Amino acid sequence: MSAEKLKAEKRTEFGKGAARRLRAAGQIPAVVYGHGNDPLHLALPGHATMMALRHGGANALLDVDIDGDHQLVLAKEVQVDPIRRVIEHVDLIVVVRGEKVTVEVPVLVVGEPGPDSLVVTDSSTIQVEAEATHLPEQIEVSVEGVTAGTQILASDIELPKGVTLAGDGDVLIVNVVAQATAAAHEAELAESPAGQAEAAAAEENPAE
Repeated sequence: MSAEKLKAEKRTEFGKGAARRLRAAGQIPAVVYGHGNDPLHLALPGHATMMALRHGGANALLDVDIDGDHQLVLAKEVQVDPIRRVIEHVDLIVVVRGEKVTVEVPVLVVGEPGPDSLVVTDSSTIQVEAEATHLPEQIEVSVEGVTAGTQILASDIELPKGVTLAGDGDVLIVNVVAQATAAAHEAELAESPAGQAEAAAAEENPAE
């Protein structure tokens, strides 16, 4: 996992007004913290940051140049405007090469399940531990040929080399369920109180 390079500026103004002015100028307010350091407030280039986060995924690794001092960081939290879909603020956490971190990694379900079955994703992420520079962008979970009734837990998933499960192994990730057929749907309706009442009425008043 290679680090995306960004050049940042230290912020000297704070507050909502200062943040609005930054965004109007095409920059994104950010804060860097971790490893016992005091929080450092930065202004990141808007477009370059958006592209770096998009390319790096949910746990983007960034090499931030702060006045010539390069800092390796992970994107911890990204605040996005729900309407305009633009980045409003980024929290960054300092990491060191070789250091292991615990993160939530997106799950990607691949493959086609067995006949008459549907795949339900119960958890869209899985918590893992890995070196900060070797975090997977996503974890693939194959449902190829899997039959209805199969449940895939976090502990069932094969993880890449160097990646270990950090969360609860009993967390349900994928549930493969039976797909309701038209015949099954009709049978269910017939057994319902409304269906039984309709059948009784038909018996009492047979069609001529």
